[in-house]
Amino acid sequence: MCLSFLFQTGSNNFIWLMSDNMHHQWLLLAACFWVIFMFMVASKFITLTFKDPDGYGAKQEPLILTAVTKVEEARVPEEKHWTKEFQPTGKAFTGNLLHHPLVHMERLELLRNVCRDAALRNLSHTAVSKFVLDRIFVCDKHKILFCQTPKVGNTQWKKVLIVLNGMYSSIDEIPESVVHDHEKNGLPRLSSFSDSEIKKRLNLYFKFFIVRDPFERLISAFKDKFVHNPRFEPWYRHEIAPSIIRKYRRNRTETRGLQFEDFVRYLGDPNHRWLDVQFGDHIIHWVTYVELCAPCEITYSVIGHHETLEDDAPYILKAAGIDRLVSYPTIPPGITVYNKTKVERYFSGISKRDIRRLYVRFEGDFKLFGYREPDFLLN
Repeated sequence: MCLSFLFQTGSNNFIWLMSDNMHHQWLLLAACFWVIFMFMVASKFITLTFKDPDGYGAKQEPLILTAVTKVEEARVPEEKHWTKEFQPTGKAFTGNLLHHPLVHMERLELLRNVCRDAALRNLSHTAVSKFVLDRIFVCDKHKILFCQTPKVGNTQWKKVLIVLNGMYSSIDEIPESVVHDHEKNGLPRLSSFSDSEIKKRLNLYFKFFIVRDPFERLISAFKDKFVHNPRFEPWYRHEIAPSIIRKYRRNRTETRGLQFEDFVRYLGDPNHRWLDVQFGDHIIHWVTYVELCAPCEITYSVIGHHETLEDDAPYILKAAGIDRLVSYPTIPPGITVYNKTKVERYFSGISKRDIRRLYVRFEGDFKLFGYREPDFLLN
């Protein structure tokens, strides 16, 4: 009986010990799984937090991950690979300012490379003359230089500078008649300073200008000055247009006003300068970006593109340190879209020879700023 009691007691103790061991083993196993799970979560978090595919920005918050992914996706289209119908409008980069530094660095690098190309030197270099200095507006208060390139939204940038210079408290208050009146708009030109002051500003200030497809800009200039003429500038129709017609119109029986074909022949003529001298500063609406802003001689901080102005404008304001002081005016939907159909329509009745001569003159602008040669010249 005693043996039976001892056996029974031993069995119970053994069962209890076994049960207790199994309980501890399950706890240990669960703890191991918990540690492994936490390690995996921590590892994933670390990987995501410090992912920096573009190599800039010391600190990357997890919240930026979506933007980083979009950068990788948005990097595919570059200026020289636009689709046939449209060049980019900036929509791919909307809300994605992380992509902007890379875009603008690539633009400036392209500019430097083309400037070094000896074969294009005559098309990419120009002297920093009074004509160039007259195009550059100064905001001393915020240390900004803006080079005017007409037909790419310059009126709005002038309004921004007018507000920054303190002439008006907001863009909406500025009368349209004041914007282009350089005696009233309070925008000093760089040419108004002494040589030493000019050099100081060129070396120290934030400098920028805007470009667009060169041929589309010429169409815009033609329509604005010789067709619609919304600012009532009669000298374009009554003085400049007749001079171009007399020199370049082939069909002498044609009695209509200046046609785009006449305009193209004038601009593509290697001897166009003798007329340019007669026209004076009015030529700023159609001369090359090189002649206007000397981009190979002046080291610009940013070069914006009209086709991506929706994103370039806020980026420029931020880069210049004025984004909290003023905003770029609202851009009407679709106004910055490159319209390939319109460009082809305007050039459709013009000989390949005349278009080729025009392209030769503006080739520097195409190459410096990454615009592709038009398809109708390649066919």
